[in-house]
Amino acid sequence: MRVLIVEDDSDLCRQVVEALKNTGYAVDQANDGEEGHFLGDTEPYDAVILDLGLPTIDGISILQKWRADGKTFPVLILTARDQWSEKVSGFDAGADDYLTKPFHTEELLARVRALMRRSAGHSTDTIEIGGLTVDTRAARAFVDGVPVKLTSHEFRLLNYMSLHQGRVISRTELVEHIYDQDFDRDSNTIEVFVGRLRKKIGVERIETVRGLGYRLINPEEGKPEQPKLEDKSA
Repeated sequence: MRVLIVEDDSDLCRQVVEALKNTGYAVDQANDGEEGHFLGDTEPYDAVILDLGLPTIDGISILQKWRADGKTFPVLILTARDQWSEKVSGFDAGADDYLTKPFHTEELLARVRALMRRSAGHSTDTIEIGGLTVDTRAARAFVDGVPVKLTSHEFRLLNYMSLHQGRVISRTELVEHIYDQDFDRDSNTIEVFVGRLRKKIGVERIETVRGLGYRLINPEEGKPEQPKLEDKSA
């Protein structure tokens, strides 16, 4: 899962980035409004943490531009402004949540998890898929109650697929959501991570859909119908 934080306080930004990475997220950061707007406009994020008082472009203007351009990722406003009128302006501009400074890191992480969870249509931090349990809060996975040891990238991959269980996800989409901007992205490594995950959680849980990507399934329910590839010869 990939998060963008737009915050001009370098110390605070560093602390939040570290906390997010330690919890298993891929994180990009911007220290001014112009860069933040550009990243949100050009990269796919699962959530954005946005300060209001930013250099070059303020947070409300950035959010209004994103929403006007059809960007639907959830946005958490993080700011020292605590007047109710400021909160109303933020929500009216398209914010999904609002957290004032100072704050506890655990509360910030909980709010980010909640935003991602609701965005994907889940109600709790724990996702159950036929004996496979993914705990998004603790960044852990279990098969039939037995802990599965995963690397950070393996968990990011499993976390994203579990939030979108049953949907075919392309390798390109997976690359965009498990690596941060500075990572040397290579879609071929997704195949490696999928192979490792299959060995750890069961080969029958991750289905390869030829020419399209991968799908996390509940093996107890059987495989969904295969999507049909378009016949380009017609």
